[in-house]
Amino acid sequence: MKKLFPSLAVAGAFVAGTNMVSAKVATAAILIQDAAPEAEKGFTQVLKEMFITGGAGFMGIVLLCLILGLAVAIERIIYLNMASTNSSKLKQQVEDALASGGVEAAKEVCRNTKGPVASIYYQGLDRAGESVESAEKAVVAYGGVQMGQLEKNVSWLSLFIAIAPMLGFMGTVIGMIQAFQKIAAVGNLSASLIAGDIQVALLTTVFGLITAIILQIFYNYIIAKIDSIVNDMEDSSITLIDMLVDHKK
Repeated sequence: MKKLFPSLAVAGAFVAGTNMVSAKVATAAILIQDAAPEAEKGFTQVLKEMFITGGAGFMGIVLLCLILGLAVAIERIIYLNMASTNSSKLKQQVEDALASGGVEAAKEVCRNTKGPVASIYYQGLDRAGESVESAEKAVVAYGGVQMGQLEKNVSWLSLFIAIAPMLGFMGTVIGMIQAFQKIAAVGNLSASLIAGDIQVALLTTVFGLITAIILQIFYNYIIAKIDSIVNDMEDSSITLIDMLVDHKK
């Protein structure tokens, strides 16, 4: 009987220890489950919370600038990509058509080809019957018209790039004014009193700068694309005049 009590004591201690370990594991699992939603917050959720914290006033206007700017940028990119032409191939086709079928055959090739380069070729060929000088003037004049079409609405994109950070800075200034008004009303400086207003002020600036950076990237791409097409148009104009001079001989 005396040997039984130590055995029971050891068994009881083992059971108690096992229960304590199980309880700690269960508690840890509950804490991990509670913390999981916080850890699983994605970039979109964080961005949404920051947007709501910044306030719907200025943040909504900055978001509108971003949406409108992206709409203009996407429209321009699609238009410029459709306006791009394989000028070397077009030049060869026009040259072959001039040699085989004359001006009318070359004009037909231009009619069946999209883009400003083909349009310039068509205008020059349309005036080729008068003189080479008339064709050159038509090419120069219509080249200016095509450049205007390429640069259409790009000024709106630059406007949104300028306005977005300005709106963010304005929100920052207004938030700082509200913070100083609270300090003046209370009579003492407390970090917890003005922390919310300062946070809102800084968030508006951040979103304004993010909007401007995104739109600036699209703007630079569009400008580079326009410059490339314009250079192609100028080279093609010179090539067309040379072809017409050779054809007149």
